[in-house]
Amino acid sequence: MNKNIFDLKKHRLANGLTVVTIKKDTELAALNVGIEIGSMYEKVSEKGISHFVEHMLFKGTKNRTNEKLNEELEQRAGEYNAYTDYDCTVYSMTVLKEELESSIELVSDMIQNAIFPKEEIEKERGVILAEIRTSKDDVEDYSYKKVMECAFKKSSIRIETIGTKNTVKRFKREDLMNFYNTYYVPNNACITLVSAYSHEEAYKLIEKYFKDWKNKEFKREKVIVENNIPIKKVSYKQDIEQSTILYLYTFHNLNKEEELALRILNYKFGESANSVLFRRLREEKGLAYDIYSEMDLDKHVKILTIYTGVNDEDVSEAIDTINKSIEDIKDEKIVIDEKSVMLMKKVLKTAVASTLEDSTQISDYILHQIIDKKDIYEFIDDMKDMEKLESKHIYEVARKVFNNPTIHVLLSEKSDE
Repeated sequence: MNKNIFDLKKHRLANGLTVVTIKKDTELAALNVGIEIGSMYEKVSEKGISHFVEHMLFKGTKNRTNEKLNEELEQRAGEYNAYTDYDCTVYSMTVLKEELESSIELVSDMIQNAIFPKEEIEKERGVILAEIRTSKDDVEDYSYKKVMECAFKKSSIRIETIGTKNTVKRFKREDLMNFYNTYYVPNNACITLVSAYSHEEAYKLIEKYFKDWKNKEFKREKVIVENNIPIKKVSYKQDIEQSTILYLYTFHNLNKEEELALRILNYKFGESANSVLFRRLREEKGLAYDIYSEMDLDKHVKILTIYTGVNDEDVSEAIDTINKSIEDIKDEKIVIDEKSVMLMKKVLKTAVASTLEDSTQISDYILHQIIDKKDIYEFIDDMKDMEKLESKHIYEVARKVFNNPTIHVLLSEKSDE
């Protein structure tokens, strides 16, 4: 695998907009517009404002009413979506290539000309508040929310991207408009486009509809990077059928090679269907149906979590089993050999191949690499560097990361524990 894997070209419009075109033999075109503003840049009083603005861009523009805008999105006959992340807000469309120009025009209108109708703000406020209530009913989501609140005091990631009931209720039209006008500027944005068009043709289409977008000076809030607080907290919730256990670790101090070793460790420990945790908690002891670990490698986040759901009476045994598994890894009692490293390399190659097959995934992957200021071809170096890793490196990173966790246990209120 080499750097010719993408037929890619970077461009920059005069107004500062970054454009990346990817030429691919495909009947589909995948367009992503990323604004470099997300929940990690929000003040406490603004929590959820990036997400609220994202919703409002579908509610009408200077040229289209809410009804007309959404009807035209449907008429593209493809997929359209938007989401808010820690560091960005993304709008995407995947359509037949003959629909590309009309789709670019439509998205450009949304991005540049949103009008935030008052009546639509109130409707969408209700939708978002309903979304917040729904997340409380999902025990897994609720548990993740609680562990983040326990793990951090200052970092903005302690509060969910969707915001809180109080902040969402307080936002006025002026707040949303000011946020939009400040950060939705071309010098704070990136567009990726995968299509069968030549680079010149694709660039010209983007330029046609985004060249008049006005460049403005702006300043994002400073990001607070925080290590997790070592604490064990028990919460209670009514009407739940099982308890949940969540461990959280941060790893801001790892270099690139150590992060690769941690990815292999995570796969072996809790990510794969044959992981250490799966075998011990589910296969051997029958304590849990869901048991897994996962990592967030986003800049300024760097979190590894372990999650499981068990009966109230099995909480202590499940925690003991997780703790014993962690210690066995650190003491090298669990074998992580060259076979594990080779398997992880296969997993990475499979993920890369899957991305390369899908225009939408390519567009999204490249967008995030650029927003995170990472090398687009990082995965190629990762695969080369994995060949250098030995089991000793994986045990070393286990001893470095698996210390002082934040642990949150959610119990049913009927429990005596």
